[in-house]
Amino acid sequence: MTATLIHNIRMCLPNGQLVDGEILVDDGKIARISDVAIEDFTGNRHDGQGCMALPGFIDIHIHGAIGADFMDGDDNSIETIATYLPQEGTTSFLATTLTQSEKKIKCAVDNGVRFMASKADRTVIGAEMLGFHLEGPFIHPDQAGAQPKSFIRDPSIELLQCWFGLELEHLKVVTLAPEKDHDFKVIRYLTAHEVIASAGHTTASYVEITKAMEYGLRHLTHFANAMTGLHHREIGVVGAGLLNDQLFCEVIADGIHMSDEMLKLMLKTIVSDRIILITDSMRAKGLSNGIYTLADQQVEVVGAKATLSNGTLAGSVLKMNDGAKRMRDLANSSLKDVMNMTSANAAKRLGVYDRKGSIEIGKDADIVLLSDQFDVHATFCMGRMSYARDYF
Repeated sequence: MTATLIHNIRMCLPNGQLVDGEILVDDGKIARISDVAIEDFTGNRHDGQGCMALPGFIDIHIHGAIGADFMDGDDNSIETIATYLPQEGTTSFLATTLTQSEKKIKCAVDNGVRFMASKADRTVIGAEMLGFHLEGPFIHPDQAGAQPKSFIRDPSIELLQCWFGLELEHLKVVTLAPEKDHDFKVIRYLTAHEVIASAGHTTASYVEITKAMEYGLRHLTHFANAMTGLHHREIGVVGAGLLNDQLFCEVIADGIHMSDEMLKLMLKTIVSDRIILITDSMRAKGLSNGIYTLADQQVEVVGAKATLSNGTLAGSVLKMNDGAKRMRDLANSSLKDVMNMTSANAAKRLGVYDRKGSIEIGKDADIVLLSDQFDVHATFCMGRMSYARDYF
């Protein structure tokens, strides 16, 4: 891979400081960071036009985009999504499943494993698939949302092993209703295998959540959505997320899944160190208004809103750079906060912070160049230019 010098940029360092300088990328890694011109370089150059250089975004909860869905189970869908995501600054992702038949989930997982194996040489021009987020079928039917109720199952170690093997290889996050997990056996099993157990699509009480935390629960799926809300006599899952510093909270910052007022309240209560921005986007992202499908259900997309025929929210069409901008603007969040929420926290939770999540020498050259309005100028995935506004 030819070395590239990204110059005329404002680099955002891990402490949040913006520094004028240049980044030398070589063999997919950040080889050098300099606040003065690197004079001895003769390879490819990319003019950042004064943009901010941030670590590439990591989306740990995404179902699809640009007409494709991970549940399609075909060879082209993951490639389509991975190639598209750099347009919004996303350089890594977890392929997220839906509540479906055991056979369809198995097909989607097998397809994803083949895709990851085919990209092991890291030569793909697109975002890197880091593994899977299993959302369902181990959820509560009363909080199913847009997940098909007919395929809901009680949490099962046997099914997990059927889909991912005894060691749960490539499985990174499992969304489940902890109140359906008898004796918290599945949560304990996931924790023992270093898989994130996340409460979501759940009717759990605050007491049930805190009990599940004793066995390893550390994560809340799309915070405030499809979970018990805050009440002055029962603070529910939302209250648990606000109160417990051990819980990491996924946030869909599209202004629809959570109102701006709720986002502000959350930002006042929860520090950026335990907020993880996600999109939860479905196949309509990147396309025009119209009728699309999610788990064989019709979804109408109008503007930024995707709903089933009964009005139930059916994922989003949110782009990560737009979510990051909303979080910055709502509470005047610092760039360090933005980096935490879009990249560093996810990298740490997934155990890949040694190579992703910050702009540091030796890490993967996953870099997004943003304007002050958070428009994406260019995105590099492991050193390869995977999107550039002026060229694509």
